This record gives sequence, structure tokens and C-alpha cells, in this order.
Amino acid sequence: MANTQSLIERLGKVSHFRELPISAIRQIVTSGRIYRYSAGSTLFSEGDPCAGLFVLFSGQVHICKLGIQGQESILSIIRPVIMFNEVAILDGGQNPITAVATLNSITWRIQHEEFHYLMERFPVLGTSLLRVLAKRNRELIANFEDVFSRPVQARTAKVLLDLSNNGKISICRHKHQNPNLAAMAATVPEAVSRHLGIFKETGTIDCSRARIIIKKPKHLAHIAMIEEDLYLN
Repeated sequence: MANTQSLIERLGKVSHFRELPISAIRQIVTSGRIYRYSAGSTLFSEGDPCAGLFVLFSGQVHICKLGIQGQESILSIIRPVIMFNEVAILDGGQNPITAVATLNSITWRIQHEEFHYLMERFPVLGTSLLRVLAKRNRELIANFEDVFSRPVQARTAKVLLDLSNNGKISICRHKHQNPNLAAMAATVPEAVSRHLGIFKETGTIDCSRARIIIKKPKHLAHIAMIEEDLYLN
């Protein structure tokens, strides 16, 4: 486990804590705990009591939401170093999301009561969270606009472009199987499988059990209803 000084340095890299003195960050670090999660583990579930505030130090976490029919959608992919579950830590209510480690991960976690005590001592923590929540709210609205304005084929194409860095890298099928792609595109695995088959037949992608290679990124951007010159620069 990392020592206290190492944790102070790593937590200090999180934008919300950069304005604080080292003495304050030290107190914040010692008020929380380090947790390790293996790939596939659920950190906390939607609807459960507040799990606290998390900062991801290593690994990767998917932030998910369940639909009314039980389907899971991936709202965002968390990579180091960033915090998450801010809503629950602010109001102490139920977790509004589910967090799942997709790689072996290490997090720092602080409970609701301890964090509110620290906010009273260091008000910048609260104002920083407000900025984060505003940014996340804008991203959430943009995601909903994607769902409502783009058909499933376009959403699937956009996910492939995002994961491949606009066609520059291949997509590992071990990490991104059809259920995962479906969750990111807010659809079902069967629809993703069907559209991958169409993209492959038209020569837009090369798809195997190992990887997906984007062969015609501009054509895929057109399917995704994206301005090619703006998106693929």
C-alpha cells in the first residue's frame, strides 16, 4: 500500500484539491482509506446507501445506469486520477449510479460524514465539487442528445470512433465485447452485433474475435452523423 506522502502527492493532482495547502491535503488523505478492487468487481451499486466519495488512483472504472427495462448503459469511463460519486457525497442520499472496476483498480474513499466535516474546514472543496457537477451535467445532457438524435447504427459507429481514437488504434475485443459496446451505445448486444456485421460487409471495419480495426474512419463518421473534418482532424 502506498505511504501517506505518496497519497498526498497523488491526491494533490486531482484538480479539486490543487488550491489546498499540503497540510489540508494530508488531513483529507488520513480521513479516507485505500481500497483495492479486482477487475469485474462492483465498487457500489445504484440505489444503495451513500458509498462515499472515490478517487481512482490506478485501473479503470465504468460508471453505469440501469434503464427501466433493466438494461445497463455506461455513462462514463473513469481513468486515473479523477474523483466520482460526487452527488451522493454532497446530499448523503443513495448512490445514483453503479461503479464497476473493469481493470484491477486502486481507489481512495472517504465517507459522507468525514467529507462534510472537511468541507466546513476547507470550503474550496464544496465550490470545486459544484464546478465538477456542472461539467458532468453538461456531459450528461450531451449524452442524452446523442441517444435522442442518433439512431442505434449512428451511436454504434460513434462508439467505435471514440474507442479507436478516430480510427488510429485497434479496439481490443477482449476489453470491449458486444455487451460492453451495447452499454456504451445505449442499446442491446444483438443490435451491436448486427451493425458490426453491416460495417464489416461494407469494408468500413475489419472485425475479428481479437480486435476491431477501423478501415474507413471518414465513412464511419458519416454513419455516426458527425462532421468528418471536425471530428477526424
